[in-house]
Amino acid sequence: MEVLVLAALSRCPVFRGLHDYEIDFLMQTVNYRMVNYSKNDVFVLAGMPCRYADIIIKGEMSARMVGVSGKYIEVSRLQSGNIVAPAFIFATDKSMPVSVETETDVEILRMTPAELQSLIDVDERVRKNFINTLSDINAFLTRKMRMVSLLTVREKVAFFLIDAANKQKSETVHLDKSRQEIADTFGIQKFSLMRCLSELVDAGAVAVEGKTITILDRRKLR
Repeated sequence: MEVLVLAALSRCPVFRGLHDYEIDFLMQTVNYRMVNYSKNDVFVLAGMPCRYADIIIKGEMSARMVGVSGKYIEVSRLQSGNIVAPAFIFATDKSMPVSVETETDVEILRMTPAELQSLIDVDERVRKNFINTLSDINAFLTRKMRMVSLLTVREKVAFFLIDAANKQKSETVHLDKSRQEIADTFGIQKFSLMRCLSELVDAGAVAVEGKTITILDRRKLR
């Protein structure tokens, strides 16, 4: 197995805790193939069935859904090591609730659901990891739904900044998305995001410089 492929699989939560040689051995027991997509390709449209167990080897994709206002909301970003739509691989209703598009050129390792099932049956760790992955997704979507549907724009921005600061372990947050992409994540207009950031700067809550936002006072974010 190629080094790049094995490195991506080692980052996949389904194979958490397994050594590279164990992953390599397991993958030799199933038939998989490599599939390539170009940048801005439609990977799947909302409503289409999830037919495969796909793991991203290289590149990035975004999952979006249409909100009640008709505006697209970015649900998540998928990167190397992510398994695509694991909750729908074995679902009774396999209809995808989101559309997925490539943000870059993408390489996918593709298996059938039956082949993934064989990996789950063979190794107890893979079985537990897959269950944990589903649990993590459920928790993520619960937080996402709260942010999109219940919070005000200011609360959404505060939630995003505090969550990013906690993940980066710094009050200085380095953004890896454009303002438009962040607005899409919240399901709001870009000008609403910019106005909110300006208000937070005026309030002394944050300092903004390009793609770097420094939290000056968490209390003023609330």
